[in-house]
Amino acid sequence: MNCKLQRARSTQLATYIRHLHSPFTLSTMSTTTPTLILSSSSAYRQQLLARLQLPFLAIAPNIDETPLPSETPPATALRLAQAKAQTIAARHPGALVIGSDQVATLDDQQIGKPGHHAAALAQLQMMRGRSVIFHTALCLFDGRTPTAGPPLQLENVQVEVKFRDLPDHELDAYLRKEQPYDCAGSAKNEGLGIAILEHIQSSDPSALTGLPLIALCSMLRKAQVPFFQL
Repeated sequence: MNCKLQRARSTQLATYIRHLHSPFTLSTMSTTTPTLILSSSSAYRQQLLARLQLPFLAIAPNIDETPLPSETPPATALRLAQAKAQTIAARHPGALVIGSDQVATLDDQQIGKPGHHAAALAQLQMMRGRSVIFHTALCLFDGRTPTAGPPLQLENVQVEVKFRDLPDHELDAYLRKEQPYDCAGSAKNEGLGIAILEHIQSSDPSALTGLPLIALCSMLRKAQVPFFQL
């Protein structure tokens, strides 16, 4: 990424993301646009939501994300996306709250965030030359009374990703260079990780990074959130 583009994106992100510890609070948001809250501490999701140029707050839901016994990967993602949205909505009545969760699967088994180098390398070795399904669930909870649209909207956007069949030394070098240890699947597709991917198939490309923007725009339109305001 060139320096000018990086500075522009940083400026945009600072403009549209506001945290509760800043002077920008629920009481100072625009009265013409519904209060919008992203229930997440993820910088990746915050950067994606900033692309819509809507003012929002980002608040961590701090919920238990452990899959339930015998729960399918799509069910886990949908349950957690809804739980994240409803947890923050309960603390901030009258707001529109976005929740999202992603579960990666190979052979119907969940692939979590590796957390460290050895686990990430093991993941990439297991996935090389194979296709992985990413389930990115999205929830929009409308806490307004009365609601302008459906009170709860929920969708699972699937992304199929085929990983390149690369030797161990390339996988190891990639991990040491980008250190994607907080990413399910051990690769950042928005960064250098794109170099270890062979194919991506989805109706919503931003879903792979963690927040399906096309699906979210559809939900926000149903909630009568205005876009393109000057």
